[in-house]
Amino acid sequence: MSEEENTTIGPKTALVSIIGRPSAGKSTFLNTASGEKISIVSSIPQTTRNAIRGIVNTSLGQLVFVDTPGLHLSEKKLNLKLTKIASDNIKESDVILYIIDTTRDCGEEESLIASLALPYAQKLVIALNKTDAPDSNETKAREFIKNQFVDFPEERVISMSAKEDTNINDVLKALYSLAPEAPMLYPEEFYTDQEVDFRISEIIRGEAINRLTQEIPHALYVRIDDMHFAKPKLLLVRASLCVERESQKGIVIGKGAGMIKEIRKASMKACHEIFPYHVELDLQVKVDKNWRQKDVVLNKILV
Repeated sequence: MSEEENTTIGPKTALVSIIGRPSAGKSTFLNTASGEKISIVSSIPQTTRNAIRGIVNTSLGQLVFVDTPGLHLSEKKLNLKLTKIASDNIKESDVILYIIDTTRDCGEEESLIASLALPYAQKLVIALNKTDAPDSNETKAREFIKNQFVDFPEERVISMSAKEDTNINDVLKALYSLAPEAPMLYPEEFYTDQEVDFRISEIIRGEAINRLTQEIPHALYVRIDDMHFAKPKLLLVRASLCVERESQKGIVIGKGAGMIKEIRKASMKACHEIFPYHVELDLQVKVDKNWRQKDVVLNKILV
C-alpha cells in the first residue's frame, strides 16, 4: 500500500463558540443546524443568557456548538456577566463562528466583538447572516471584515440565512475544515447536553418573553422549585416566573390570569414536542426585588 493510499482523514470533533451581537441570529443558526429547538429565538436582544450547547453530527464528525450571550456595550452587572461567559467560551473553544447581521451597520459593538475574535483568527469562520433580507448590506459587512481582519481567507467568510436554512451546510463545512481529528464528545444520537430542568426553564422563559413587552422580558427569570416523576411517563414540575417588581407581576399574570395560563399551556405543549413523557406544569409568578443586582441569583441562572 502506497503512502498516499495509507493516508486517511479521521472523524473530526470540535467545540465551536458562536459569537455576535444581540439578535444577530446565533440562536436561529444553532436551532437550524441541529434540527432541534435548543436555544430561545426572539427579536428581543440578549435573550440568550447562558452558554447553550447544541450538537451536530454528520459524516465528517461532530460539532458541539456553544450559543453564547450576545455581546452588548453596558456596565450593568448582568451584562458584564454575560460578556464574561462569552469571552470565556471563546478562549476554550476549538473553533469560533462569528455571525454578523448584515441588516445592521457595523458600529462600535461590532468592532468590540471583532477585537475579541481577532487574536483567534486562525480558528475563526465568519458568517454573514440575513443576506436574504431586503435591507441586507453584505458589501458593507465585507468591507468591515477586510478592515478588521487583514488578509482573512475569503473561503471562511460565508453568506447565509439561518432563518431560511440557506448555506448552512457551507458554514458547517468551513467549521469542519478547522476542526481537529478527535473522538466524539457525545453519543451520535445526542443533539444537546442540557439538563431537563434547564431545558424546561428555558422553554418557559421563551414562551414568556415572546408574549411580553417593554422591560418585562429582561426583568424575569425562571426558577424550577420542584421536579419529580409521579409516574414513569408523567413529570410534575413546579416553577416560578420571577420578576423584579409588584407592578410587573400583575402584567405577567394578566387579566383574569389569562397571560400566565397562556404561558403555561404553550410551555407544556413545547415540552410535549421535545420530551418522550408528559410534563405537567404548575407555574406561579413571584417577585424577587432587583434580582439583576444580586450575585447569588446571577450565579445560579448564569452557568
